[in-house]
Amino acid sequence: MAAVTSLSFSAIGQSAERRAPLSSTRVLGSSFSEGLRFRTGVLCDLAGVRASTSGSLLVVQGMSTATDLPTVAETKQNFLKAYKRPIPGVYNTVLQELLVQQHLMRYKRNYQYDPVFALGFVTVYDQLMEGYPSDEDKEIIFQAYIQALQEDPQQYRADAQKLEEWARSQNADSLIGFSTREGEVEAIFKDIAERAGSKGSFGYSRFFAVGLFRLLELANAMEPTILEKLCAALNVNKRSVDRDLDVYRNLLSKLVQAKELLKEYVNREKKKREERAESQKANEAITKCVGEYQHILQ
Repeated sequence: MAAVTSLSFSAIGQSAERRAPLSSTRVLGSSFSEGLRFRTGVLCDLAGVRASTSGSLLVVQGMSTATDLPTVAETKQNFLKAYKRPIPGVYNTVLQELLVQQHLMRYKRNYQYDPVFALGFVTVYDQLMEGYPSDEDKEIIFQAYIQALQEDPQQYRADAQKLEEWARSQNADSLIGFSTREGEVEAIFKDIAERAGSKGSFGYSRFFAVGLFRLLELANAMEPTILEKLCAALNVNKRSVDRDLDVYRNLLSKLVQAKELLKEYVNREKKKREERAESQKANEAITKCVGEYQHILQ
């Protein structure tokens, strides 16, 4: 896990372009968009689910068959109804695929919301959407996304902020020793440990793994042994966490590369437009001069 334990979310975020000059969803040509496409398989890995498609039917492993559960199409439709403005291509591709995969997690039988999961998702979302043209729209999209899953975006943000503030005041020993201490966040961890230990009422996900790592990062407790001890205290499989953090690291690396390619493409198109504008101005000037010369001759 050396590669993962050296990962810094903030460092990865700083390497991506913070403000890509996008104005519409049609900034990518068909050949260029192939280079930016995030495969569903990668996002399936991030979400921790397996799915297969046959025609228009999505087969979900481990989901309830209750007829009152919304379909993937309904969840996507709810999102599009809540946010009707166009989303630039590189962001839209990731969001649409991620929404499908989180739908599959959300409606599993053993799914139960918890603040560490919320922290993980908020971390993922903020990293994926870093550099979005409008901070205001980015938050509106977040709210539409969570509401489409029939959950509360304010709760996600509030719980993520609460855990982040708590983690900044902790160290390695206090993180691991949550079971011997009292407090609101400590009670959350005790509940998770109890449910995870019961092998039935806890639905582990890769957002949960990201949430754990974010806590370690904020507490400056990045040693591999600390993560191992925290996983043991929470009754969570350390090998699964290691694997899932690797998946997330790879996804972020691909996103950084995609944004860099997108920036190059936008700059190239901008330069072409400027050159065409200059050429048009030159032609207009020549036409004007010719017209004036002909008028003088007359």
